[in-house]
Amino acid sequence: MNYKPVKFSRTISKEFHATLRKRVNSYFKDSGISMYGNYKMVIKTIVIFAMYAVPFVFVASGSISNPWLYFGAWALMGVATAAIGMGIMHDAVHGSYSKNPLVNKIVGHVLNIAGGFVTTWKVQHNRLHHSFTNIDGHDHDIDAGALLRFSPNQKRYFMHRFQFVYAWFLYGLMTISWITAKDFKQMKEFWEMGFLGKDKRKYNNLMFRLVLHKLTYYAFTLGLPLLFAPFPWWQTVLAFIGMHFIAGIILSSVFQLAHVMPECEFPIPDDENYLEENWAVHQLQTTANFSPKSKIMSWFLGGLNYQIEHHLFPNICHVHYPKISEIVKKTANEFKIPYHVQPTFVHALFNHTKLLYSLGNQD
Repeated sequence: MNYKPVKFSRTISKEFHATLRKRVNSYFKDSGISMYGNYKMVIKTIVIFAMYAVPFVFVASGSISNPWLYFGAWALMGVATAAIGMGIMHDAVHGSYSKNPLVNKIVGHVLNIAGGFVTTWKVQHNRLHHSFTNIDGHDHDIDAGALLRFSPNQKRYFMHRFQFVYAWFLYGLMTISWITAKDFKQMKEFWEMGFLGKDKRKYNNLMFRLVLHKLTYYAFTLGLPLLFAPFPWWQTVLAFIGMHFIAGIILSSVFQLAHVMPECEFPIPDDENYLEENWAVHQLQTTANFSPKSKIMSWFLGGLNYQIEHHLFPNICHVHYPKISEIVKKTANEFKIPYHVQPTFVHALFNHTKLLYSLGNQD
């Protein structure tokens, strides 16, 4: 497959991008702080890992005999899985968790706790989604197959008129897709697109590692509870699926509220795959923030409610986004560039649902 990336203008709005970078760099220099994670990230890492590890120890050791407590422990693990992905792993795979690349590499592999695979995640998220946000055929985050229509540029089917209802169930299947077929499908696809090199031995090695990761994940996360929990096997499997459904619906909802919103644009490059816009401005046009005043939301979501700042500066740890957002918003206003914000999570959910309805009923 001969993949041709989208090219952005290097002259349009270049003053905005240069000014913004200068101001953000000055903020860190003048404040005398690092753009990487700080003690707050360390504390968060410990707390969130404990949210997952403590109930898992009870679940896997067979220490819980009450079925309600058993399913509750799995549910807490689902919430913690989403928090690990958003608040710990996400920064690490972008290289912003620590200034030490080895630490980022190690922490980034906690994606395996959710049953994912770092190699395919980096291609889909870092290289494609962040570079070509909301562009059909390039941003895999808005390509959900035929069942969901996330862009007005995608073909509309009869069933899409009901997607504002059934989308939430499909959102819950996100991490279930990770632990089953998605990584294998993407491994092959990204290899054919040239993102994983041209050495067939490297591809075979990556595929072997992927299989090994999946087997290890199932053996550890599902196998131990099946062996030691004092419950029928089907209850453990149901609890395992429930954990993933909770994690999936949290992760999917947060991701979609950032880009599949009424105010976000879905640009179309020309025949030469050229987009007549500056890359930084493109990020502002296709991205939205929500709940900027909620410290609890910012903590739990790993700053992904400040998605604009994350897309513009993925190399900066999310603990700095609240301060950075003031600079970004001020600069965007000066240059008359849109800065999209939903006041609360509920507002964002409502407007995302409205867009799902609109995309399902209008061409």
